[in-house]
Amino acid sequence: MATASVDVTKEYEALVSKLKDCSALAGISGLLGWDEMVQLPKNAAQARAAQKAALAGVIHERSVDPEIGRLLDTLETSDLSSLDEFALANIRETRRDYKKSTAVTEDLVRREAALESKGYLQWVTAREQNDFQQFAPVLNEWIEIRKERAAMVDASKPAYDVLADDYSAGLTAARITEIFDEVKKGLIPFLAEIREKGTEPDNSWLQGEFDIDAQAELCKEIAVAIGFDLDKGRLDVSVHPFTGGAHPTDVRMTTRFKKDDVTEGLTGAIHETGHALYEQGRNLKYDGLPVNSAAGMAIHESQSLLWERMVALSQPFAAYLLPKLHTSFPGAFPESKTPEDLYRALNVVKKESFIRVESDEVTYPMHIILRFEIEKALVEGELQVEDIPSVWNSKMQQYLGVTPASDAQGCLQDVHWSAGLFGYFPTYTLGAMSAVQIFETAKKQIPDLDSQIQNGNFKPLREWLNENIHSLGSLYPTADDLLTKVTGKPLDPQIFLNYLKEKYTAIYKL
Repeated sequence: MATASVDVTKEYEALVSKLKDCSALAGISGLLGWDEMVQLPKNAAQARAAQKAALAGVIHERSVDPEIGRLLDTLETSDLSSLDEFALANIRETRRDYKKSTAVTEDLVRREAALESKGYLQWVTAREQNDFQQFAPVLNEWIEIRKERAAMVDASKPAYDVLADDYSAGLTAARITEIFDEVKKGLIPFLAEIREKGTEPDNSWLQGEFDIDAQAELCKEIAVAIGFDLDKGRLDVSVHPFTGGAHPTDVRMTTRFKKDDVTEGLTGAIHETGHALYEQGRNLKYDGLPVNSAAGMAIHESQSLLWERMVALSQPFAAYLLPKLHTSFPGAFPESKTPEDLYRALNVVKKESFIRVESDEVTYPMHIILRFEIEKALVEGELQVEDIPSVWNSKMQQYLGVTPASDAQGCLQDVHWSAGLFGYFPTYTLGAMSAVQIFETAKKQIPDLDSQIQNGNFKPLREWLNENIHSLGSLYPTADDLLTKVTGKPLDPQIFLNYLKEKYTAIYKL
């Protein structure tokens, strides 16, 4: 039992010191992961797996240090009135992490790290050869190892709930289902209305061949204009776009380009820039501490999707982008086209939407709902891995009216399951809904935001997001708590549905 004589400041600083060591080691792990996905020689995969497994063991050993537990016990039973709200939140988040870390064995952590490298290599190979069955064995391993982890952390809860909590505190399958059922109820008939009654915008003039180097240069220019700091990060190419790195001063983001599609690389780069701004905008006053980490992946996704969809697919941004397209690709686009034409062309709802990262705002949530339903069934033992391709194709037909022609176009398109990230996919659409809610609040609070965006002045929005989202880290316990603080209410799917219906009713002249 702690006594009044406890030096709270001294004990807290001792805790901080240990946490910063853990964070530094995690940064090394992040750098190894980035290197693996961007530039690792193919034959080095086995050595990298061993390196990551060894490092994961060290990190786990540090994170379950009994001294951390003792410091937490002492602080939690002491008078903490001398600590500020960030310090109190740091203690709360450390306890949450420590409880999970001490529940799992070092052996499990090492096996997960090794399987991550093996899984990525098998996924890339299976994707290249268009053969899901080459990936199936490692996916089976992931399901079993994740169920093992969930049972260690909290055997009283459904395994999927335990796993989802890692990506957004308090998230459960029941809550996700509740939200997604409302989204399905609103979107499926609206999508049908668009396709049956809508006047489709002309986007044929955006088609053509576009030099990859010119695309990369344009994406870099826009990423920097939005606020990506090249002195604190870098932009590369990978099979699957992602943002990682080692520290807020070392943020690594990647994208990919297609010669016949100028929009994918552009929207992908802007999406990852949103993630990167969150990372670069973290509050270094609390560097290396849990309270300085993102407020869950749904909020992280809200930042990437806010920039990709609320900004880059808006009418003001179209006015900013059109002259840049003419400059980067001389003669590729008709001079007669207006910013309104570009806005409408960028917001076409695809008749055939196969690939999640290439999908539009209206079909995107259905891609996520499909993945959630499949991974939940896998974890709960209601679906066998070998049946994924057929179930995937069936749901694609049911939700989006298309059937993938191959595994690569279907169930092998995403990297997530190769790393055992069950519970991650829902955060994309939860993030999309949060983005709408946050952006609507920003528009009310930032004077002339539309004209600022049109003029290429992204600083007011970036600074508002940094003040209200990025710098707060995990100060608030859940995403809903943060949204309530920023927008005045927890996540409301109806705001998202209303936004889509208003925007696309106008675009499609319904």
